[in-house]
This record gives sequence, C-alpha cells and structure tokens, in this order.
Amino acid sequence: WEAEHRAVRETAGLFDMSFMASFLVQGPDARRMLSWLSTADVEGHVGRIVYTQWLTDQGTIDADLTITAQAPDRYLVVASDTAHGHVRSILDRELSSGRWVATCTDVTSGLTMLSLQGPRSRKILSTATESDVSASALGFREVRTIDLGYAVASCARITYVGELGFEITVPTETAAYVDDVLMRAGEPFGLRRVGLKALASLRLEKGYRDWGHDIDNTDGLLDVGLGFTVAWDKAGGFRGRDALLAAKQGGIPRQRLVSILVADPSAHLHHAELVCRDGEVVGDVRAGAPGFTVGGAVGLAMVSHPGGVTREWLDSGLWEVQIGTQRYAARVSLSAFYD
Repeated sequence: WEAEHRAVRETAGLFDMSFMASFLVQGPDARRMLSWLSTADVEGHVGRIVYTQWLTDQGTIDADLTITAQAPDRYLVVASDTAHGHVRSILDRELSSGRWVATCTDVTSGLTMLSLQGPRSRKILSTATESDVSASALGFREVRTIDLGYAVASCARITYVGELGFEITVPTETAAYVDDVLMRAGEPFGLRRVGLKALASLRLEKGYRDWGHDIDNTDGLLDVGLGFTVAWDKAGGFRGRDALLAAKQGGIPRQRLVSILVADPSAHLHHAELVCRDGEVVGDVRAGAPGFTVGGAVGLAMVSHPGGVTREWLDSGLWEVQIGTQRYAARVSLSAFYD
C-alpha cells in the first residue's frame, strides 16, 4: 500500500478504473437537461470535463460526477461504481418526464478507463503517443483524442489524487493492449500498478470527496465544501437551487466537512471514530486512511457547532480523535493537508 502510494507521489502509478459508471446522453435537449440537473455550468465546454453535483429538491447531494461534452448534443456522464444504479435512475426518471428530447445509453461495459497519475506521467504518456500532450496542448480538465500504438483513446488531463495526471478512456476491446503500451512506456520511469487502497489514501490527503463514503444525500452542498461547483446565475437554474440559495443566505454552516490528521504513528483512522474539541464530542470521521505523505492517519470528518463552523473555531480548540477507548491529538482544517 505504502509503496504504491509513494510511487504516485514520487514517480507514477497506473490505476485500472474500468469499474467507473459511464452514460452517453445525447439528443437535441441533452445539454439543457444536464444543465438543469447540474450545479455547474456544463454549456459551451466541448472538449472539457466539468465536475458537478446533482441535487435533490431539498438541496442535498443526489450525485457527484463529471460531464464531458463530446459535441453540442452528446455528453459523457461518469460516476463512481457505487452510484451506477442511482445515476441511471435519475437520468431515466428525468427522460421519462417528457420534458426533454434526449436519450441515455449505459456504455459502462464498452469503455475502460486507465488513470495515469504522478509527476512523471506526462513523460510516460509522451513516450507512448505521437500526439502532443504538453501543458499548452492539453490543459487541466481538457480532453483530447490521442493515439496509443494502433489504438485511439480519449485523454483527459485530470486527477483524483492531487498530482499531474491523465485519465485515458478506450474501447474495452483495446484496453489490454493500451495497458501494455502504457506499462512498457513507463518502465524506464518507474511506473507501477496501483490499487484502490492507495487511491483512497491519496485522495484523502488531498481532501477529495467520495459520494457514498464521506458525502451522501443527507449532506448539503455547502456543508461539504463543494460550493465552488455552483453556477448560481446560469440560465434556467438547476434542481435544488432555491433550497441551496436559502442555505447560503442562512450564513456560516453549522456543520462542515473538514480534513483531519492524527500524527501518532500508532493511530489508524477508518470510519466513524469520534471527533472531540476541548473534550466534547462534536463530530465523527467519515473516511480515513494512512497518510503516508503527510505523516499520520488522515481523513475527512463532519463536525458541528451551533454558532457556525468558522476557521477561527477550528483553529482555537484542542482537537482529539477517539479510537476505541483512547483519544489521540488531532489537527483539523478546511483545506487539505496535501497540495
């Protein structure tokens, strides 16, 4: 686990992300329908990934996903495997409403995603392709078609671990071949295969959220620190906007999802450990893992305070995490411990 984690931070790692759920939404109203569902602005971004949430009418998080506009009337929606059925049901329900002229095709089995991450990822990819993948040719969150040997791939410059990285999506029938191409290209640079345990510890150091694990449909978008995705004034609005706007006008959230770090090497965070401030229980850990880069157990925790969870309140208290019957000194932060 640690060796894989450090490979991504120091050289490069290759993740098999073929479990990700993928839906092709297309038709004359595909753009308007996805815009209505999404907090972010998904319009006018052909060739660019948009990170967004879908909300309930009450303003809580119904889905957390990415949308890539492949054409003005064709979009690829990608969500985690745990949200596969849920996202499909949201799309089916919206399409059956009769409001939109569009279709949705579950293309999960037809696509494979390989995620190449780490400071040497661009050098590896440049070795494997004749396409230009420089920073000027492929900016952050941009998507381009590239060659990988005799295969054609969709390449997005994006990360879920906090490093330079690329998500490479190919037809499933070429996946094993592309995997070989990347591993051969990466061998001189120290590329190694990396599993989902390392993915968890890497993304928790960076404070990236995971729907169904540390955020879910009971959470308000502002409470979990994802307000930056919201295009408040986009034409047509979005589902849950009124409830979310009311929460925003209510002032500082009384509960917040924060990054938490326990430096004691004997401590291990997993899930549901109690979080204490000045001896009083004020929250719990949503997800945890060893933070090999930041030097301690790291996680995301939901904490609450009737007067609002401000940076000053977080910085002024004595923080501890209770693991079993023992309490360990902890640090909490609205921002990630690794950047």
